[in-house]
Amino acid sequence: MSRKYKTITRLLKPDLFQDYQNQLGIQIPFEKVLESAPNSPMAQSYKLRAGKVIGNRYCILPMEGWDGTKDGRPTEYTRRRWTNFGLSGAKLIWGGEAVAIRHDGRANPNQLMIQDHTLPDLELLHKTLIDAHVEHFGSEEGLLVGLQLTHSGRFARPNKKDKLEPKILYHHPPLEEIYNINPNLPVLTDAEIEEIIADFIIAAKRATEIGFAFVDIKHCHGYLGHEFLSAYSRPGKFGGSFENRTRFLREIVAGIRSESPDLMIGVRVSAFDFPPFRPDDNGVGKPIDYRDKNGNYPYAFGSDPHDPLKIKLTETHQFLDLLEDLEIELVNLSAGSPYYNPHMQRPAYFPPSDGYQPPEDPLVGVARQINTVAELKSAHPNLAIVGTGYSYLQEWLPNVAQYVVRHKMADFVGLGRMVLAYPELPADVLAGRPLQHKKICRTFSDCTTAPRNGLISGCYPLDDYYKSLPEASVLKTVKVEK
Repeated sequence: MSRKYKTITRLLKPDLFQDYQNQLGIQIPFEKVLESAPNSPMAQSYKLRAGKVIGNRYCILPMEGWDGTKDGRPTEYTRRRWTNFGLSGAKLIWGGEAVAIRHDGRANPNQLMIQDHTLPDLELLHKTLIDAHVEHFGSEEGLLVGLQLTHSGRFARPNKKDKLEPKILYHHPPLEEIYNINPNLPVLTDAEIEEIIADFIIAAKRATEIGFAFVDIKHCHGYLGHEFLSAYSRPGKFGGSFENRTRFLREIVAGIRSESPDLMIGVRVSAFDFPPFRPDDNGVGKPIDYRDKNGNYPYAFGSDPHDPLKIKLTETHQFLDLLEDLEIELVNLSAGSPYYNPHMQRPAYFPPSDGYQPPEDPLVGVARQINTVAELKSAHPNLAIVGTGYSYLQEWLPNVAQYVVRHKMADFVGLGRMVLAYPELPADVLAGRPLQHKKICRTFSDCTTAPRNGLISGCYPLDDYYKSLPEASVLKTVKVEK
């Protein structure tokens, strides 16, 4: 059970935090004294090769709310969340949230879509964020706002929240067993993939028409782009070799450069992956023991197929080399998937209702991501790299972020769950104001448990707005029943 691990609130003194790291055998570097703007490393601007200047080193990660309309438009909940992104003080807004390029690629029936009929609403959403930023900070100077484009692939639920309608590239026996996917389900054909590529290119053109500075071609968390990277067993031009498994990205990039030459492109990618974890008899996460006929686990990009719980970054380095060759500078590094190994993707003390108790102290997962990103950044200094997995650090987040950026372990520090609970954290830190401890995300995971049970996402424990909604009472009942 996670209760055997110490919470961050018990580690608020530097010596306690460091001693506990030593006990765990991990290294999460931090600075004891926070600096405010203009001297803080987090306050320094970053100039991209394209000439754009990003005003500081905080990045807001894509955070969906499962709260759009059935036809893919934002609602008042969406607009409030994007307003908070603008109020955060972060100068890099990575996508706002994942937006589906077409209906069958939606992760849920309330996911935003980028289609002709949604463009006025998405344009207003973009304007809402920028207006909030300008109102509070006086200018949009240094603000860079992108849109994350996605097709959910294996995890598509476009019509009903409880009905998976997967679009798969290859058969993955462990996930097919977990999610009850027909082992005879036809895989996407090459022709169908070409149609999806065309839809990404159209979506990117739409995004630039309504003011977004860049688009992210999503390659993380088990969705379609990520699945291409592990399509080792797929025959034909979209599987097998590294060249074939990256053809999807290369064709999208070529199309965007042709149709929207001034639009910047970013990629968020899971730098490594592990096998699926499931709860054991005590509810603690345990990796599925699966091997193919050759004794390998062949489905995890960035891991060793002979020992799939061991990170092997050979192809991840190759992928980042490819991004450099494609002149893609903006790179956002994540890990794994929230569906089948959430403890490594977003470390948390309290698991979501469909998860499991963490099999390791969440700080181990934080250290794994920070140090992996540092290794990749060191080898690819010309990329503008965003690191993720920081929310679990809580009070220590600013101190670790300051060290990481100062020592070039990453160029930007991404905030996800934290920004739902405490959107103003970057602004407070940069201004030298004390942290608002009552707002700090404690990784209760209600922002995941709610949508897993058909409710909108939000920080129900700490955000008074969500506390007051009828969904809060429903969520309490769901958690008791679980």
